[in-house]
Amino acid sequence: MPEMLCDVMAKITVWYDGACPLCMREIALMRRLDVRRAIEFLDIAPADAVCPLDRQLMLARFHASEDGVILSGAAAFAAMWRVIPLLKPLGFIARNQLVLQLLEWLYNRFLVIRPGLQKFLG
Repeated sequence: MPEMLCDVMAKITVWYDGACPLCMREIALMRRLDVRRAIEFLDIAPADAVCPLDRQLMLARFHASEDGVILSGAAAFAAMWRVIPLLKPLGFIARNQLVLQLLEWLYNRFLVIRPGLQKFLG
């Protein structure tokens, strides 16, 4: 009789700016939605934080790792969404290159207004 395979879920690492009020609100929401505790959230705001890439680059854009690959921007968000049950469908839709390109375009536009939003929330 074949062994039953359990649903193995990838562990995702997310690096975030703990000094950013906007980022903190978003991470707080993602923590609540991450009911399976599949995401390791790492605050890289402290000067002594360990970063796999240039710290300023990681503070400027959202980064996550999936299957050992470091992703940035919309691809990083999509990786995080794929392990959150409520957002999983959106994460899988984002595997489509056209959808991911659109999400990246939107993310880049968001980065332009992000400093103003940070000031407003700060």
